[in-house]
Amino acid sequence: MLFRGRTVAVFVLIAVMGSVLVTLTVADRLLAVPKLRGLAGSTEKATVEGGLGAKEIDKLNAVFRLVEGGFYRELTRDEMIDGAITGIVSALQDPYSVYMDREEARNLSQSIEGSFTGIGAELTVKDGKIVVISAMKDSPAERAGLRAQDVLLTVNGDSLAGLDLATAVSMIRGPKGTKAKLTVQRKGINQPMQLILVRDDIDLETVYAEMLPGNIGKIEIRMFSLNTPDRFREELATLEAQGLQALLIDVRDNPGGVLPAAVSIAQTFIERGKPIVLKEDKTGNRQQTLSKGEAKPYPLGVLINKGSASASEVLAASLKESAGAFLIGETSFGKGTVQISDYEATGDGSLVKMTVAKWLTPSGTWVQDKGIVPDVAVAQPEYFSVARISKTDTLVRDMVDEDVRSMQVMLDALGYIPGRKDGYFSSGTEAAVRAFQTEAGLSATGRVDVKTAEKLEERVGERIMDTANDAQLGEAVKRLKARIAGAAGMAGGRQK
Repeated sequence: MLFRGRTVAVFVLIAVMGSVLVTLTVADRLLAVPKLRGLAGSTEKATVEGGLGAKEIDKLNAVFRLVEGGFYRELTRDEMIDGAITGIVSALQDPYSVYMDREEARNLSQSIEGSFTGIGAELTVKDGKIVVISAMKDSPAERAGLRAQDVLLTVNGDSLAGLDLATAVSMIRGPKGTKAKLTVQRKGINQPMQLILVRDDIDLETVYAEMLPGNIGKIEIRMFSLNTPDRFREELATLEAQGLQALLIDVRDNPGGVLPAAVSIAQTFIERGKPIVLKEDKTGNRQQTLSKGEAKPYPLGVLINKGSASASEVLAASLKESAGAFLIGETSFGKGTVQISDYEATGDGSLVKMTVAKWLTPSGTWVQDKGIVPDVAVAQPEYFSVARISKTDTLVRDMVDEDVRSMQVMLDALGYIPGRKDGYFSSGTEAAVRAFQTEAGLSATGRVDVKTAEKLEERVGERIMDTANDAQLGEAVKRLKARIAGAAGMAGGRQK
């Protein structure tokens, strides 16, 4: 989204490598993921029985010697071996299966443990294009206006078309404080947009809680890392001690993460013996993960949107189907596969992240590419997701530009009616700009320069920060209050 300063906040892991947050690094027992074995030896985590035969090894060695002895420039053995492994994984034709070198693997480990540096957007590959799954809250990606389903065309002038995920991410990531200039194609907008992001440390505090009016507790989960379940239960206990009567869990723009964390949180609300998630392997065999917890006595709601992916969808679906929660917002992203990441099989700190199964909701539904449809569909106001103004040119009368459209949406949100929101700088738009500039204490030129653009964005950011303007939250609170009242009425009737 654009500002989301309200909640203010992977992810590329972009300092990491893209769509990795469904990694089951500690999930073997929870989801019965089969062990995998490397080509030369075995580990606890690694393995498919068999490996290469003598003729196959001879063939690889022959190519290795051919390249090493005859290629026109020098290559290190690490480069050739990494390339060979990348080729094997690429042959899977699965956007979520990738090979990571030592540095990428280290960054992944840091992200799961709770810290990394990057732009804060989780990516995947669809039809040869680099696509945004979600921009992390309060990240450089979110502040710049990157949104779920955006297609990244170039970074710093270099094309990303046709690249594998690891290569694309290596081009996007970089040291803290450096800039990534992205060319972005957004659905419904004809012209590509230019976004400039400054790479930064990403705050991976994953759980934020507050008590809303009416004793409705709200817990926002920004991603699922190893410590998220403990943090969630800490915040839940605090809310319950304060007299919580209903709970709203917010996983909007949460790209997922460590799946067992979502399973652990689901058990907090699902009665023992009921299903949380199903895993289906390539032979069609299904295994259930059943709850070991207890149901809660209060109503439960979950906020989702198109940036809710993977582990977020596992949690939302399990709470809906096994705990009676209602879902409000937008249809979720639709990521229905399970990956494992093996840090040990390669023996040098690199790893292979590989899809090993589908995950299904308790009712057996596969959400891949379809997402989870909310019980109550609520769209946010248009200005919640409008792109920032690039500020590369002053916007003037008769211009046609996506920046003009963004400016018109912002003016309309603030009550300065431009008369249109199609990107054409009309006389009505100019009048609205003058009115805004006058009220804001700016020179009333009718032209949108950097100062005017910044003031517009500041005012719109203030509106987004005001939870009264969060349509999805408002509808969820209204429905939870109705359930609280209904439960109280039933209790009163029983007492009579």
